[in-house]
Amino acid sequence: MTAASSSHLSPGTLLRERVTQGLGLPLVLAPMFLVTSVDMVLASMASGAVAAMPTLNARSPEIWDEWAGTIAATHAKLGGAVPWAANLVVHGSNPRLAADLAVCVKHKVPWVITALGNPRAVVETVHGYGGLVFADVNTPILARKAASYGVDGLVLICSGAGGHTGPMTPAAFVAAVREFFDGPIIVGGGLVDGNGIRAVQAMGADLAYMGTRFIATQESAAVEACKRMVVDSDFADIICTNAFTGAWANKLRPSLVAAGLDPDKLVARDRFDLNRPEEEVKAWKDLWSAGHGVGSVHAIESVAEVVRTLRQEYAQCLARLDQDPWMARWRASEGARYTAQAPHP
Repeated sequence: MTAASSSHLSPGTLLRERVTQGLGLPLVLAPMFLVTSVDMVLASMASGAVAAMPTLNARSPEIWDEWAGTIAATHAKLGGAVPWAANLVVHGSNPRLAADLAVCVKHKVPWVITALGNPRAVVETVHGYGGLVFADVNTPILARKAASYGVDGLVLICSGAGGHTGPMTPAAFVAAVREFFDGPIIVGGGLVDGNGIRAVQAMGADLAYMGTRFIATQESAAVEACKRMVVDSDFADIICTNAFTGAWANKLRPSLVAAGLDPDKLVARDRFDLNRPEEEVKAWKDLWSAGHGVGSVHAIESVAEVVRTLRQEYAQCLARLDQDPWMARWRASEGARYTAQAPHP
């Protein structure tokens, strides 16, 4: 795009173009607690998709520093076209926020995705080295607040997302947010294939956020039993609860049963809090998350293989919309009629 052709576009629209440039697929591998690994992030970048690493997957800020250094070095070797992201829990109960943010600054992490709290504390710091801040939100109210704090983009966590989830469908959420925000939007919640990636773009978003599809990958840090459970499970095996951290999350029912818990007798938390007893936190590693699309995961594959399949599905979706005989007939008849009735800008 030339300077002349872009001069009339808003900063938000220009940023939307910027965040999708250089990608092989409009996709972000969602950060997954105790699942996302350094190898997963590296494989995702090499395949042309963004990946986000939860800083808390590293057992200490020092280990996070090592991981970030490794990822940053590979990012540079790959030419820097495909960014990577750090996922920071910005809730007040996270004692590592300042230390983990300092690591992001040290390695100039391209994108920082905040979660479970106010992003205001990190915006100025990340902007200081030229990084972008995306706020993970699950309601329009929280989205509006995050936008007012100067974030560059929003990650809309919709119904069906694995891990912590949201109450709204993607279409309704995107429509509500587009009424006041013209910057980049990433959408997550039950997305499992290339059709879903194209669908969120049709809604007015820019990138898809996908986690469950990548739990059962070779590079995943999930234990083998978890990967196998994801492959063997379907929607009936998902339970939504706030019993563990206070945030509503979709969990695999069989993992709760295996841990000796009764999924139908869980005690709700009244608020989110990361400051839990050590023995309780250790127990979380055996309580596994997955989203509504878990039934579409049928094998343990490499990240590259999954992204390749998603790219094929995405391309097929585009071709189907352009070439499908039924769609062609619709455009020539009903579609043309609807277009003719639409008011001209």
